[in-house]
Amino acid sequence: MGKLTLYGVDRSPPVRSVLLTLNALGLEFEFKVVNLFEKEHLQPEFLKMNPLHTVPTLDDDGFYLYDSHAINAYLVSKYGKDDSLYPKDLLKRAIVDQRLHYNSSVVVTTNRAITFPLFWENNSQIPKARIDALEGVYKNLNMFLESADYLAGETLTIADFSVISGLTGIVAFLEVDATKYPKLAAWVARIKQLPYYEEANGSRVVKLHEFIQSKNFTIV
Repeated sequence: MGKLTLYGVDRSPPVRSVLLTLNALGLEFEFKVVNLFEKEHLQPEFLKMNPLHTVPTLDDDGFYLYDSHAINAYLVSKYGKDDSLYPKDLLKRAIVDQRLHYNSSVVVTTNRAITFPLFWENNSQIPKARIDALEGVYKNLNMFLESADYLAGETLTIADFSVISGLTGIVAFLEVDATKYPKLAAWVARIKQLPYYEEANGSRVVKLHEFIQSKNFTIV
């Protein structure tokens, strides 16, 4: 196996999803922090790897890949001892893919509507409608979990990694109410029991929460 290097920042949910995948697979890798505020992602050497200048970016012995969903699928397909995290079975994979697309099209965009103005435009006033939209996200995730322990079925997949990395940041704005969303709350607790969870996500999302709190946001 060649050398794996992941470029990213702890605050980024997509980066943490890749960290979860790397740890779940038991892979050795180097993690290089990219200072976005210092525009390190716009430097020529980074743009050669990723012209979209985003994180995460993976360097697999000279093969460069970006977008966390693509990276996670690639890592499991190439290095997984089995295909449980991203099944080869067409029907099972279709459900995983659907959850991944829900994450990118709904979970991420709902989150971004809140965080982008707060982080990058220093707008500390968050419209209540954007917080309310999180309720819809929680409702759908709870629905996905009605008949299974994990988002795409009875086994853990990369869909769980993608969603948990985002959800654990979103709760800084709206906690998951276990009385309203019991399946979702139980799933969060289940994921947190993974032996590599704290290293890959738990200890790192704290930095995001601290950053959010430093913004002294208000909901209007």
